[in-house]
Amino acid sequence: MFRLLALMIMALSLGTAHAGANVVSEEVTYTDNGFEMRGYLAYDAAVDGPRPGVLVIHEWWGHNEHARAQARRLAALGYTALAVDMYGEGRLADHPDDARAFATLVRSNMQLMTKRFDAARKFLEAHERTDAGQTAAIGYCFGGSVVLEMARAGEDLAAVASFHGALATQNPAQEGQVNARVLVLHGNEDPMVPAEQVENFKQEMEAAGVDYHFVGYDGATHSFTNPQADEKARQFGMPVGYHAEADQASWEELERFLAETFGG
Repeated sequence: MFRLLALMIMALSLGTAHAGANVVSEEVTYTDNGFEMRGYLAYDAAVDGPRPGVLVIHEWWGHNEHARAQARRLAALGYTALAVDMYGEGRLADHPDDARAFATLVRSNMQLMTKRFDAARKFLEAHERTDAGQTAAIGYCFGGSVVLEMARAGEDLAAVASFHGALATQNPAQEGQVNARVLVLHGNEDPMVPAEQVENFKQEMEAAGVDYHFVGYDGATHSFTNPQADEKARQFGMPVGYHAEADQASWEELERFLAETFGG
């Protein structure tokens, strides 16, 4: 009964988008040891006082409109959201080879990944609209793998959520090390994240005692939340595709997850 009441109260303030939402968004810059990072901040100006902050980590294409759109959606729910730049200088890839190179540079260097994530987090938590004690991170594809790695590393986050992200790791979670609640939203037809990888991830989380929730969507493949995925599939012959039902269902799952995390 208490949990239901808490969720109902949270829905009024952070749940479905406010009727009076006044989303403000702006391009911002922050630095990682002097290296310029170009982010995108969004919040609801109609909400008084600091709110929980959410970092949004982009797909392997880079800091694009997809990440920015998710930041605005989070702002409409009452959060302060920062679409992060993990590549630096707002780099974007037009071809999978470039995207793979950008993503590999970060994924293969845990120190670099952590520094860039922490630079974004520091910027978000210092903002007047953010409650620095309440921070979550969500990520898409490449970004999903990043937020999971940050959780495994013991970052002081309330929650992380991965949308169609890779689940394999060279740094498996250790018991007592993961502070964040973990949500994984996965396309069951995703050839880039096969069933064996899913099963290994679940075993990893359970062995480490992580508070995690895994949801798989039948019929959904890689990049199922991005409306531009079908175009990329045609252009480059990639096994990706948009799935409207999984996109909507996964977003609703995220809404519930964040409300439970910050409203209980």
